[in-house]
Amino acid sequence: MSVEQPLWQALTAYRVLTLLYALTLYVLSFHHYDHPLGAGAYMVVLTVWTALTFRMVSSAERCTRRFLVGDLSVAVVGILLTPLVDTHDRIAEGTPTLPSIWTAGAVLGFAVKGGWRWAAWASTVVCAANIIERGGFAQDTVHMLLLVWVASVAIGYVVEVARASERTLARALRIEAATRERERLARDIHDSVLQVLAMVQRRGAAIGGEAAELGRMAGEQEIALRTLVSTGLVTPPRTAPEQGATVLVPDDDAGGADAGPCDLRVLLAPHAGSRITFSEPGAPVILPARAAGELAAAVGAALDNVRVHAGEEARAWILVEDEPDAVMVTVRDDGPGIPEGRLADAEREGRLGVALSIRGRLRDLGGTAEWISAPGQGTEVELTVPKAAAPSGTPGSDDMNSDGGKAAR
Repeated sequence: MSVEQPLWQALTAYRVLTLLYALTLYVLSFHHYDHPLGAGAYMVVLTVWTALTFRMVSSAERCTRRFLVGDLSVAVVGILLTPLVDTHDRIAEGTPTLPSIWTAGAVLGFAVKGGWRWAAWASTVVCAANIIERGGFAQDTVHMLLLVWVASVAIGYVVEVARASERTLARALRIEAATRERERLARDIHDSVLQVLAMVQRRGAAIGGEAAELGRMAGEQEIALRTLVSTGLVTPPRTAPEQGATVLVPDDDAGGADAGPCDLRVLLAPHAGSRITFSEPGAPVILPARAAGELAAAVGAALDNVRVHAGEEARAWILVEDEPDAVMVTVRDDGPGIPEGRLADAEREGRLGVALSIRGRLRDLGGTAEWISAPGQGTEVELTVPKAAAPSGTPGSDDMNSDGGKAAR
């Protein structure tokens, strides 16, 4: 049962009890009205309305905005009708209006349905109607109206907090269930699949030839499976680098620009392999989908450069850092490094792998790409993207061709 369901049940009971109270006041004051039949006609309407809408306040789904407006209208009409059927002296003495405290039920309906903002609006309307009915700001009227206003707003706020707590609890329960299932799978997988993959990797490396390639692929799958078991990241299948490894990233044609937040770790995790180590924070690294896709593509281009220029046997490391205002991804390799001035020479020669595939993508995101390298000491690429990245125009990927990843660094 929803955490707010008891509030709807209480509101249903409140409307019935306050209707009985208003009818009792009418019967006791019947001979004091200037127009008792007019007051009686309104009480009949109020009774019929409450009976016909009894089920409307039983749940949030049934309680529509149209009903709430109608309910409030019935209360306001009763308040404004009071001076026409009651005596001036009784009104000056502070005699209750025709709907009396039944009016608070209409305001509370707004509070439970829409929170404190809706409650503030509805109670303000009721306050204005009561001031018009009394013909001014009488002290007792002001006190009563302030009480209704504060109570309805407070209840509306409590409802919003309760709903947020319910969503948080549901999310925590889902995470707990997923964690238990992942632990169960981890126990089974560790004793079977992971050990077999590790054995295939060792035996394949010892035998050599085609078996070595099979062992290398088994090693990559072992790392990917360990990542899945330990972090719960579900990543798309990854082919071997020499077969054209790709990473799925959000696409504009698929609505990527409006796809909402995206966890960068999910896009980068498929790169992990026997020669590529992927290090990530323990919490999701959230970026806009377009920014995350472009950053992941830039990382892929940097790894292409490692394979082409450092060789298939080179090792690489990917480090993701989640800073308060930006996300930084570092790609480092143990290759021969880049001679000083080589990047500028490559760009002048028209080889734009770095200029477009990496630096151009980051520039469109408002980020930066920096290279730190020395001959014989490997290369380190630092890719930084602000968290408020809002790419505009056409990204640098539109200018890439299939050979962009093989351009000189």
